[in-house]
Amino acid sequence: MSAMNYRKYASYPQVGLTDRTWPDKTITRAPVWCSVDLRDGNQALPIPMSVDEKVEYFRLLVSVGFKEIEVGFPSASATEFAFVRRLIDNHLIPDDVSIQVLTQSREHLIRRTFEAIQGAKNAVVHLYNSTSRQQRDIVFRMSCEEIISIAVAGTRLVRELKEASGNPGIRFEYSPESFTGTELNYALDVCHAVMEEWGASAENKVILNLPSTVELSTPNIYADRIEWFCRNISNRDAAIISVHAHNDRGTAVATSELALMAGADRIEGALFGNGERCGNMDIIIMALNLMTQGIDPKLDFSDLPHIREVYSRCTRMTVHARQPYSGELVYTAFSGSHQDAISKGMKAHKRSPDGIWDVPYLPIDPQDVGCTYEAIVRINSQSGKGGIAYVLEKDYGILIPKWMQPDFGNAVQEVADRTGDELSPEQIHELFQKEYIGSTSPYQLKKCNISWSDEDPEHIDEVSTLISCSVLGPKGEITFKAKGNGPLDAFVRGMVSHTGIEFHVDEYSEHAIGHSSDALALSYIRLAFENGVLSCGSGIDSNISLASIKAIVSALNRSLRS
Repeated sequence: MSAMNYRKYASYPQVGLTDRTWPDKTITRAPVWCSVDLRDGNQALPIPMSVDEKVEYFRLLVSVGFKEIEVGFPSASATEFAFVRRLIDNHLIPDDVSIQVLTQSREHLIRRTFEAIQGAKNAVVHLYNSTSRQQRDIVFRMSCEEIISIAVAGTRLVRELKEASGNPGIRFEYSPESFTGTELNYALDVCHAVMEEWGASAENKVILNLPSTVELSTPNIYADRIEWFCRNISNRDAAIISVHAHNDRGTAVATSELALMAGADRIEGALFGNGERCGNMDIIIMALNLMTQGIDPKLDFSDLPHIREVYSRCTRMTVHARQPYSGELVYTAFSGSHQDAISKGMKAHKRSPDGIWDVPYLPIDPQDVGCTYEAIVRINSQSGKGGIAYVLEKDYGILIPKWMQPDFGNAVQEVADRTGDELSPEQIHELFQKEYIGSTSPYQLKKCNISWSDEDPEHIDEVSTLISCSVLGPKGEITFKAKGNGPLDAFVRGMVSHTGIEFHVDEYSEHAIGHSSDALALSYIRLAFENGVLSCGSGIDSNISLASIKAIVSALNRSLRS
């Protein structure tokens, strides 16, 4: 039996919308975006932003591309008022950007708000009052009619003050605050009364913001409410339907996306989801969700690291490492199977003729949001051979062949398990050097001369390569001459003959590191011994034959070490 007292909670009511159409809709274009970082986000901070910090943040929002920015609640505090005046008096607001200011539907607050925006070219006065059953019955103890009268009185005053200002750039937004807790028919009645008082028309639209002030239901029910509202509003062309979703249930992005499908025109939210309780809807997530579907989000998040830095410095808040799109680890894979898929996907993308992004585990190209490929694959005890090989190839041009990847993977795994730490690319490269290139005991190549007794290409399979070598071994220096059908074959024959160790070359691969005349050759060898043991080695040299011979010595030493 559950220890949680779930019986004290009641389920949220459904909307009687049996012929809903939004599930069949597709989002095809970006909504009108409105940032509420400087108001809703700021009021949720333990230490609110100073005027200077708000100015810097405002400039960031403008650079991202926001055309509507809620800058504060100027009647609430001297700091808020001073910030709005700074923006206007210092001409910091671009001509194509509307500032938005919030006010309760109370006369002295509305008048103070108009004092704050005097001189602004474009401004949205955002009026609200609470309409939910809880607020009516518990907080205000008012009837439905009394609540409507508050909304209408506030709207009337805003209209009169706009007319008195002579500023045609002032627009009006109304929020039946706590819409999710308000009966739908009643919310519609309030909005109709406000629209009538404002004189809303297709030429003089009102923004009706229907907030999920407290997220109380699954996103589909909120979408039903939005579709029902859009269907039943008396003059749909006279209203811009806006939504403002909070994240109490962790579904604010889904709530906003489904609301857009259900008929909403405008989305309010904040960068990184900052806001009261569990936060506002994260505009970065929703905008980049649109981009991953091939839709222009109309916002520029191509430098998320910079945006994150300004946000953290101004708000003193941190961005979670797993925050979608924005977190430090969201483009990083530690899992071996994920690393292997990403590595193959990145290579396939380079060969893609249409350039469409199609990489496993990466719904977006990190470079599109200002992140690099350097941190996509990181190595710890959970990592696999493919990820390890990807790191060496990307950072050092070392292309470990598939047949050798498990061998080096085991070496990396042993270190990761022993230390319990993540291994950096530098550490992985050092381990490769130590494990293979630096394997010089008990045998070490001292000298090697190669010549050919027959250079006729038609006889390349003949035993015509002569080799003269000096190898330092456990019992002293070994000097031998041997003949084979190539340098490797000749060296193996000589070593088998003089050491008594029976082995042959089982796998071989090589490539160049660098593209200039002084490029080095890197060789990979797997030796098979008469007792069934397989051992891998690697060698590097400006001469490909010597690199391969060094790889044989490396593999031989590693077999004796194990």
